[in-house]
Amino acid sequence: MIQSETLDLLEWHRLCQHLATFAATKLGVIAARNLKIPDFQRESERLLEQTKEVYQLESRLTTGLSFEGIQDIGDSLERAERGGILTGDELLAIATTLAGARNLRRAIDNQEDLPILTDLVADLRTYPELEQEIHRCIDERGQVTDRASQKLGEIRTDLRRLRSQITQKLQNIIQAKSGAVQEQIITQRGDRFVIPVKAPQKDAIPGIVHDSSTSGATLYIEPNSIVPLGNQLRQIIRREQAEEEAIRRALTEQVAAVKPDLERLLAIVTSLDLAVARSRYSYWLGANPPRFIQPQEKEMITLRNLRHPLLVWQQQHEQGQPVVPVDLLISPHIRVVTITGPNTGGKTVTLKTLGLAALMAKVGLFVPAREPVEIPWFDKVLADIGDEQSLQQSLSTFSGHIRRISRILEALGNGGDEKAEEQGSRGVEEELDTPNSTLNTQHGLNAPLPHSARAKRPATANSTQHSSLVLLDEVGAGTDPVEGSALAIALLQYLANHAQLTIATTHFGELKALKYEDERFENASVEFDESTLSPTYRLLWGIPGRSNALTIALRLGLKPEVVEQAKTQVGEATDEVNQVIAGLEAQRRRQETKAAEAQNLLQQAERLYKQVSAKASALEERESGLRASQELAVQQAIAQAKSEIAQVIRRLQQGTPTAQEAQQATNALNQIAQQYQPATPAKPKPGFMPKVGDRVRVPKLGQTAEVLTAPDADGELSVRFGLMKMTVKLQDIESLDGQKPEPVVKNKPAPVTPPAPTVPAIRTSQNTVDLRGKRVADAEFILDKAISEATGPVWIIHGHGTGKLRQGVHTFLHQHPRVKNYEAAEQADGGSGVTVAHIN
Repeated sequence: MIQSETLDLLEWHRLCQHLATFAATKLGVIAARNLKIPDFQRESERLLEQTKEVYQLESRLTTGLSFEGIQDIGDSLERAERGGILTGDELLAIATTLAGARNLRRAIDNQEDLPILTDLVADLRTYPELEQEIHRCIDERGQVTDRASQKLGEIRTDLRRLRSQITQKLQNIIQAKSGAVQEQIITQRGDRFVIPVKAPQKDAIPGIVHDSSTSGATLYIEPNSIVPLGNQLRQIIRREQAEEEAIRRALTEQVAAVKPDLERLLAIVTSLDLAVARSRYSYWLGANPPRFIQPQEKEMITLRNLRHPLLVWQQQHEQGQPVVPVDLLISPHIRVVTITGPNTGGKTVTLKTLGLAALMAKVGLFVPAREPVEIPWFDKVLADIGDEQSLQQSLSTFSGHIRRISRILEALGNGGDEKAEEQGSRGVEEELDTPNSTLNTQHGLNAPLPHSARAKRPATANSTQHSSLVLLDEVGAGTDPVEGSALAIALLQYLANHAQLTIATTHFGELKALKYEDERFENASVEFDESTLSPTYRLLWGIPGRSNALTIALRLGLKPEVVEQAKTQVGEATDEVNQVIAGLEAQRRRQETKAAEAQNLLQQAERLYKQVSAKASALEERESGLRASQELAVQQAIAQAKSEIAQVIRRLQQGTPTAQEAQQATNALNQIAQQYQPATPAKPKPGFMPKVGDRVRVPKLGQTAEVLTAPDADGELSVRFGLMKMTVKLQDIESLDGQKPEPVVKNKPAPVTPPAPTVPAIRTSQNTVDLRGKRVADAEFILDKAISEATGPVWIIHGHGTGKLRQGVHTFLHQHPRVKNYEAAEQADGGSGVTVAHIN
C-alpha cells in the first residue's frame, strides 16, 4: 500500500503519461501508462541496456524505428482460439502486424553491436506464409477476394451475370413505361432491385412494393417479371456469404494454430516499443544513462544538475518557469540528509526529484542529470510528502503523517523477511545461474555497513539495513515543537540504522546538530535571497538553513519594535548561530564566484589550445607537403642524372673509344655530379669561443681568469685575475676543461654578384585567391594553403567592406614566414581591394 501511495505522492502517473506520448503503438501506450517497476536490479540493468541500444540504433537510422502496420490484435487472437470467425479487417490487421514485426527485426538484424535487442527479437516468428495467405484472400478493404477460392470465383461470376440480366430488364421497363416512372434510375431496397414509380400509376407496372417515399408520392416497386431473378439472386448471395465465411474460418483456424507465437510477437513488439519510448523520452529530456553503484564499495551518489522531469515538461509544453537544477553528491557513509530552509524554497521539490530519479533508473529511463549519473539501486522508494489530513477519518495533520510513517517503518521491517523468503523459494537452477554476491547486492542481504556507522552503534538483530530510499517532508511537524523535534530525532536515528538513505526536510533546529553527533548525518539547505525576499531554489550542502522569518517580517512592514521584541525572545545564541551560518553562506558564494572565474579561464585556455593546435597541425601539414615536393624534386633530379649518365655510356659504347672521348665522358660525368649532387655541409670546427663573464685558464701564467671583453678581429681579449687586468691572445687561453678556442677567421669581402634579371609577374587564375564573403578564420586556412603552393606573387581579393577581412589578411601575411612583403595591387587589378603578397 505504501508503495502505491509513494507513486501517487511523487506523481509517477504523470511521468508515465508523458512517456506514453512517445510510444508508437496502442499496446505501447497502454504499457507506458501502466509501467511496471522491476523487483530486481538485473532486470533494471537489462531495461537500461535496451534503452541504450535503441538510443544508439536510432542515431544511426535516418528515420528511426518504424512500427507502421502493428496493431492490437489481442482480442482477435482470443476469439480465434475460442472458435469464433474473424472478420476481414481483423485478419488484415494480423497480416499488417506480422509485416511490421518483420521489418522491425530486419532493422535490428542489419546492425552490429546490439546484443540485447538482437536477443529480444531472436524468438520473433512472423509467419510470412500466413501473411501472404491473408493478403491473397483479403483485399485492402477487408473484403474476401475472388481469388480466395475457385468456388467463390464461380459464384461471383454468376452474381455479376444475374445482376446484369436484372438491370437490363429493368432498363427496358423504364423505357417502356417512362410516363409512370418518377425517375429514370434503378435502385435497391434491401437486396431487391426496384424502380421508383409514381403512386397514382402504380398499376402501370405491376409488382411488389418494397418501400415508399416520405411524402407517399413515390413507390419503390419490384416488377413481377424480375421477381424470380431476384429470388435467384438472393440464393446466390447466400451461397457467396457461406463461401466467404468458410474462407475466413479457414484463415482463423490458421491464426488460432499459432496463437502462442503471435502473443509472443505482441509481447516482443510491445517491449521494443516501450524501449523506443524510453529512449525518445530520455533524448527529449536531455537525460543521461545512470550507473547503479554498490554502497559496499564506498561509491558516492553523484547527481549533478538534476532536474525535475515534470517541471521540464511544464516548462516546454505549458510555458512554465525555467527549471533550477540541484546537485546531489552524497558520500557512501551518509545515511540521513536533513534539508532546512524557508518555505517555498524547493525542499519538497528536491525530495520528489530524487524519488523520481531513482524510479526512472529502475524502469530503464535515463536520468535528467549531467554525466556521470551514479545512483544506488533502491529496492523500495518510500515517501511521506504532503498533508494527509482527513475530516472523514478524523485525522489531523500530525495523525496523517504518523500513520504514513508507520506504514513506511512496517515496509522496512518486512523487507528483509520478504527478501529472505524470496531468495529461499527460488529454484536450484536460478541459484546456479546467479552468483551469491549478485543476490546479496540485489536483495540487500548481508550488505556491509560503513566503518563509521558500525562504530557509532552496536550491531543488533533489529539493525538490519535495507537498500531503501525514504523521503520525509516536514518530519515531526503538526504537533508540539519540543515533542515533535524529539520524535523526529528518534525517527531519523532509527532510519539511519534500517534504510540505505533518508532525505528529510524540517524546520527543527535540533536536527541540524545531528551531523556533529553522528557522521552518518549530513546537512543541506535551500538558498534564500534576502535582497529580493525570494528563494533561489539552489541546494547548498554542508550548511544548515537559517531562519529568515524575522527578516522577512521586518521587510514586509511589520513594526520594528515587534521584530526587536521577537529577537529578544529568540535569544542571543540563536542569533549568533544565524550569523555564523550567514558567514558560511557568504564564504560559499565567494568560492562559487572564484570557481566560476576559474572555469572561464579554463575554457579560454582550452579555446586557445585548440587554436594553437590547429595552427600547429596546419604548419605540420605544410611542412610535410614541402618535404614531399622536395623529395619529388630530388627523385626527378636523380632520374635526370641517370638518364644523362646513360647517354654518356651509350656514346662510349659506340665504336672504339679513344682517350679524348674518355676524357670528354669524364668531364661530362663531373659536370653531372656537380649539378645534381648536393653540397657537403662544412663540419663544425672543434673548440669553444669565450664570452664575457666566462672563466678561462691561462697556461703560461698558471692562473684562472675572468673574460672581460670578447675576442677582437686580431684574436685578442681582456681578462682579469685577482686585481690585475691584461690582454692575452686567443691561442694563449683554454677552457677550464682543457678545450682550445676556435681561431678567429677574418671575414673576406663577399664577391659582388650581379642581380638576377627579374621576370615580370603575371596575374593568372592559378595565383589569385578570392576571399570575399569568408570569415577571417576560414580565409587564413585558404590563404595558408595558397602561399605554401605558390612559386611567385599571390593576388588576394578581399574587397573593401568593413575592412575586417583586409586587416585579418594583412595580419596573417605579416606573420607568415614565406611572405617577404605585401602591398596593394595596381589600380587596374583592384587597388586597395586586392593585396599582392611576394613569396620568398
